[in-house]
Amino acid sequence: MERKKVTISDFMQKKEAGQKITMMTAYDYPTAGLVDQAEMDSILVGDSLAMVVLGHDSTVPVTMDEMLHHCKAVVRGAAHSFVIGDMPFMSYQVSPEKAVSNAGRFIKEARCDAVKLEGGTEMAPVVRAIVVAGIPVCAHIGLTPQTATKLSGFKVQGKDAEGARELVESARELEKAGAFMIVLECIPDAVAARITEALNIPTIGIGAGKYCDGQVLVYHDLVGLFERFVPKMVKQYVNLAPMVKKALIQYKEEVESGAFPGAEHSFTMKAEEAEKL
Repeated sequence: MERKKVTISDFMQKKEAGQKITMMTAYDYPTAGLVDQAEMDSILVGDSLAMVVLGHDSTVPVTMDEMLHHCKAVVRGAAHSFVIGDMPFMSYQVSPEKAVSNAGRFIKEARCDAVKLEGGTEMAPVVRAIVVAGIPVCAHIGLTPQTATKLSGFKVQGKDAEGARELVESARELEKAGAFMIVLECIPDAVAARITEALNIPTIGIGAGKYCDGQVLVYHDLVGLFERFVPKMVKQYVNLAPMVKKALIQYKEEVESGAFPGAEHSFTMKAEEAEKL
């Protein structure tokens, strides 16, 4: 059976049927191709690329142009997965009009299927404006890395009753504003379960426990290509960094010793032609 492009309707059907939604980040063409071949439902071109690809110490510095550049590459590699472009810091907070304009670039220029933005109840008017413009929005609450300083660092959110109630209310307001999906990051599993039960739209967890409608992880964390730190919520399925470094060292040694390239890696010409040199 031919695999079809994943749609928002597919996400809704999975939630209704109790089937888990799979999401993975990707930031370039070859990775997107691998994720798509693994039949992930969705690819998030996360602003996490600021840290795991561009080397920044937070997600804040990444620009619209950088996000669009990477989104274009991912879209070219993802034939079936639903691609969501992450709106970077200050691309949507200034005004609803600016947010709509920038969200439109993700759809028109990068050919993403939807955009994601961070924030709770205060971002509901922005979500509404983007949705009214015809652009699907994935919301994101809990630990919101773009505003981690305001949250006193990368900490679990909603650990007390008041904080949990605020998250539930934010989720409801974002759904009312038209978000088709919501990411829950670094919140207690009981709170995530309450939000998931309260909403008609799917929830995607990252450090939010098993009761969400789906899960997302950062690709570089999952495959062991980001060595600066490994977040608690990450399960590292393979550790590629040592393997890659071993291959690079072996290549260096073989070049220096003359072992590479060998005859099998070289091109030859006819002897009579060589004699004319």
